[in-house]
Amino acid sequence: MAIPVIDFSKLSGEERAKTMAQIANGCEEWGFFQLENHGIPEELLERVKRVCNEFYKLEREENFKKSTPVKLLNESDGGKIENVDWEDVITLLDDNEWPSNTPDFKETMAEYRAEVKKLAEKVMEVMDENLGLPKGYIKSAFNSSNKDDGDNSKAFFGTKVSHYPPCPQPERVNALRAHTDAGGVVLLFQDDVVGGLQILKGSEWVDVQPLPNTIVINTGDQIEVLSNGKYKSVWHRVLATPDGNRRSIASFYNPSLAATIAPAPQLVEQAGAYPKFVFGDYMSVYAEQKFRPKEPRFQAVKSM
Repeated sequence: MAIPVIDFSKLSGEERAKTMAQIANGCEEWGFFQLENHGIPEELLERVKRVCNEFYKLEREENFKKSTPVKLLNESDGGKIENVDWEDVITLLDDNEWPSNTPDFKETMAEYRAEVKKLAEKVMEVMDENLGLPKGYIKSAFNSSNKDDGDNSKAFFGTKVSHYPPCPQPERVNALRAHTDAGGVVLLFQDDVVGGLQILKGSEWVDVQPLPNTIVINTGDQIEVLSNGKYKSVWHRVLATPDGNRRSIASFYNPSLAATIAPAPQLVEQAGAYPKFVFGDYMSVYAEQKFRPKEPRFQAVKSM
């Protein structure tokens, strides 16, 4: 069993209908799929790999050796270590502080973020079309219609740069615990050598196979709500490995915290399956329940 791999360039050719159907299948049956020929220049992707690897070596590696997961692994009695992840992570936003000691990091990652954001919006337009929604529906839903919210009215776009260093006892700790993603559309540029990412397909954990310079797409909880359950957010995890430092660059195109999320009216045959709520309220619930079943999150926000 393998995650679908789709040639995104064929959307603009004779195989458009077939490609649209492949993406619909990826969203409906898998919740995860990989895009090749997605339009982000390979030269840029190679630079991203280089600067992120250098950044970890220069600015993060020594600190990780003193981190809580490492201490717990060294000090505990040999059982499974719960409630931590074997992960080093920073988040890049347009207005927060970025690493400054790694040459070309800022310029390269700013360029990458601009490209991957454009790709996210193209993917959302394909989802609109496949769901029978007006062009731009999902993007519009992710922005608050209340202009009084100011900058808080705009959809959120963040990039998480993670590394999962080699772990001497991988069976005792999770690199990243199983969860679904809270937000909208996630675009992952994963390591093309070191694996470990898995999704839950039925009752089976399936590897998301490392492929050079593809972008992995997955849908978050808000796409599940907007599509009235036609597209489901999917459980996924990262396994710790004894060899290799897995690099993972995940970009999240999420609603504004002020945006009101609800099933698209065109997709509601019977009411009540998913609630209407403000995304910021959902995030408050998610922060407490990220690694627990998602259905109670929807119920909790329904009663707020």
